[in-house]
Amino acid sequence: MKIVKSANTRADRIGELEELPEPSMGDLADFCAVAREAADRTLGLRPYDVQLLGTLALLHGHVAEMATGEGKTLSGAMAAAGYALQGKRVHVMSVNDYLARRDAEWMAPFYEAMGVTVGWLGQNSTPEERRAAYACDVTYGPVSEIGFDVLRDRLRTGPDEILVPEPEVALIDEADSVLVDEARVPLVMAGAADAGSAVPEMAALVRTLVRGYHYEIDEGARNVYLTPKGADSVENILGVELYDENEPGTLIELNLALHAHALLAKDVDYIVRDGKVQLINPSRGRVALLQRWPDGLQAAVEAKEALPPSEKGEILDSITIQGLIRRYPKISGMTGTAVAVSEQLGEFYGLKVAVIPPNTPCVREDEPDRIYPTVPDKDAALVEEIQQAHESGRPILIGTLDVAESENLAKLLQRRGLEPVVLNAKNDAEEAAIIARAGEPGAITVSTQMAGRGTDIRLGEGVAELGGLYVIGSGRHASSRLDDQLRGRAGRQGDPGASVFFVSMQDDLITQFVPDERPPAADPDGLVRHRRGAYLVGHAQRVAEGVNLEIHRNTWRYTRLLEHQRELILEWRDKVLHTDAAATALAEADAGRWAELPEDTRDETARQIILHAIDTCWTEHLAFLTDLREGIHLRALGRMSPIDEFHREAVAEYKSLQAEIERRSKESFEAPDPDLKRPSATWTYLVQDNPFGTEWDRILKRVTSAARRG
Repeated sequence: MKIVKSANTRADRIGELEELPEPSMGDLADFCAVAREAADRTLGLRPYDVQLLGTLALLHGHVAEMATGEGKTLSGAMAAAGYALQGKRVHVMSVNDYLARRDAEWMAPFYEAMGVTVGWLGQNSTPEERRAAYACDVTYGPVSEIGFDVLRDRLRTGPDEILVPEPEVALIDEADSVLVDEARVPLVMAGAADAGSAVPEMAALVRTLVRGYHYEIDEGARNVYLTPKGADSVENILGVELYDENEPGTLIELNLALHAHALLAKDVDYIVRDGKVQLINPSRGRVALLQRWPDGLQAAVEAKEALPPSEKGEILDSITIQGLIRRYPKISGMTGTAVAVSEQLGEFYGLKVAVIPPNTPCVREDEPDRIYPTVPDKDAALVEEIQQAHESGRPILIGTLDVAESENLAKLLQRRGLEPVVLNAKNDAEEAAIIARAGEPGAITVSTQMAGRGTDIRLGEGVAELGGLYVIGSGRHASSRLDDQLRGRAGRQGDPGASVFFVSMQDDLITQFVPDERPPAADPDGLVRHRRGAYLVGHAQRVAEGVNLEIHRNTWRYTRLLEHQRELILEWRDKVLHTDAAATALAEADAGRWAELPEDTRDETARQIILHAIDTCWTEHLAFLTDLREGIHLRALGRMSPIDEFHREAVAEYKSLQAEIERRSKESFEAPDPDLKRPSATWTYLVQDNPFGTEWDRILKRVTSAARRG
């Protein structure tokens, strides 16, 4: 059962306590006083003043920036209770099942004392458990699972089958990750499964192409494109004209295979486990369960790895994380790194950031970057630094950029006789246990950027005297927030600690985003101390962040029209589901046929006929938009604006949708035996949308120039 009912264990130990007064939500000071007392009595946690400030920020609809270890979980629980006492239903969204369950069960005694019910759900929850959790005042769950439930409700055919109540308040943990990093990720409901169709011949062809001769990779490593010689070679091998605007299929297949071959790296972008391609979440470093690329690219990667194609099917409905969150009239959240994305939070959600000061000043020592001319120089210095720090007994957490790097570093350390523990997407199930030991004396933990976010690293006995946890970054991330999150693993709640980043002028961040800049020379000891070195690192990171922001903006320009159309179709569907609109419409369409039907079943028959027509037409509309979006940039060959063309065609297609639904409904209604068959099986997954940018933007710039040269 996922409704959490916990005994007030602290009260059991110290005897019966006087009953808490009913908090007044009209007086926030009164509410904070009661909430503080309830937390102290039930959890043994007396909220600091700064935690109450965090609660007030959440109650005012802000994103609260609170440092690691400052008690965001309790602040969030107090805010959720406050909203619930105002009569609002609260969904506390986390990034995974573990955190949702942990926080709901941990905070349960507090909620009970406040007179608020709490439940949680995860990916393995049954429909009954989900219904019970959603019936509570406060529901904890992973953002993806709540989104999938919204999509499942979209296919319900009876009013009493609906699980998710009307959205009221979304309170989001790790808000920067959910609202920014994953905002454009579509959640997908699919049905009518069939085997996928990989193209092994195209995968074999691109393996024979030579970089620099047949194809080039752009400076941002977000696009690969054929050279004129490469295009000629491919056309000769395949016997086709690649740049035929009327037959773009071969070009799209080739681009997919080339992207999979040249830009997606095993153990960086994905791993192969149990005979399947599993994506790695780029912002968390974890395996992204139930996540895949769009079908064409997924099939191309599977063909590259010589794996059987995974099942694919018709997309019945989809919604982006951003579209899901924007359904809620009230949004608030908390994270340790919000200021860096305050522009996006304001632009896409109308949210403001409230910076909450730490309860105890941070005394962590953050050293300047140590910059080296080459990757081997950096790696050698990194291993030397780890060995020296380990000899003192101080625990070390090394943050790497990807799985391959974490495993390579572990091998280098093992050659020195050191025994690191590796935490990456390949063993993410052991994350909490590994991180719990990362602060013990002598511990060496090598981790991707997952680094146990959401789990505190507590210092072992005697570690504080050694200087606390030592965090080392093996390179700068494309986002300064990920660097700050890694630094934040040390120095929690006034603990001592230190951090430093090792960077080389050959790191991908530098070569991809400032490729034309000439790096300064190193000093005789191998370090780059010239201030231009530090400038280039910071500049590359700012360029990377700007690129990602532009991708977010461009993706939203496409998806917001779909989200608007989805709202309109759902409004119509809900009216059919909950009222007699279907009966009225079909009775007016064919009064004679209506009179022939049995009175006790004809209302329900009418409802099912129109629901089936709506769902079928919406599925076809999504397929049309997907096809349109995949090929829309070929319009650039005619010097048209792809986004304007997409909107023009999408709006025109939607206008014809209502008439088509009415036509099909009437046709089914008049048929002696209407076919209302639905998919025999459905499944959900997330799409890692546009992994190289937006809508083949960059590809088709190159296609255009190549076609003109041709």
